[in-house]
Amino acid sequence: MTSWFEGPLAAFDTETTGGDVETDRIVSAALVVQDASGLRPRTTRWLVNPGVPVPPAATAVHGLTEEHVQRHGRWPAPVMYELAEALAEQARAGRPLVVMNAPFDLTLLDRELRRHRASSFGRWLERTSLHVLDPYVLDTRLDRYRKGPRALTDLCTHYGVEPADAHGAAADAQAALEVVRALGRRFSARLERLSPAELHTLQAVWHAGQARGPQAWFALNGPEETVDPAWPLRPDLPAVA
Repeated sequence: MTSWFEGPLAAFDTETTGGDVETDRIVSAALVVQDASGLRPRTTRWLVNPGVPVPPAATAVHGLTEEHVQRHGRWPAPVMYELAEALAEQARAGRPLVVMNAPFDLTLLDRELRRHRASSFGRWLERTSLHVLDPYVLDTRLDRYRKGPRALTDLCTHYGVEPADAHGAAADAQAALEVVRALGRRFSARLERLSPAELHTLQAVWHAGQARGPQAWFALNGPEETVDPAWPLRPDLPAVA
């Protein structure tokens, strides 16, 4: 029987105007679908005119200028619908979804759906279950004593994945997918007996535990910063009275 990490996988990634899921916007997104390890992946790309300025600092990361997205990007409302539909289709197909740092990308999509569609990502998942595989959470749990950073580029180096030359949502999604396959092979003795559904549940527990360490450090050292334990989607912020 083929292990899940050799079988069908999809991967999702976004490029944004910044790092705040509550206020920043999606400017591009990509979904990569691969039916089995070694097969040619299918990639769908979206470019969005977010309706707000694209800061130079964001452009420096992904290369998308405000002028480019205004000229070539689509309006957010139909794109957000298509993104939610595309991810829900992966869930209906029983295909696990790889998302590096899932609480960022999936929460941002949820907020964009609320902003532009008066809906939520959860609405698309009412009749199906999305099984998320987060390379960051998996690597942090399975190789917990390794020192050093664990950004996607670091994981590519550690697991011998050759990232694409161009940085962008499609390249990052493909790299994350390959990292999960490589990670699955390296830790096959611990992972092959677990289904993606079981791993999804375990990652929520692992992420909450991983968040406690940084939160304790912030509490002791004074910065007014919090680490959200929710995974793979952060809940709504409480309304301000």
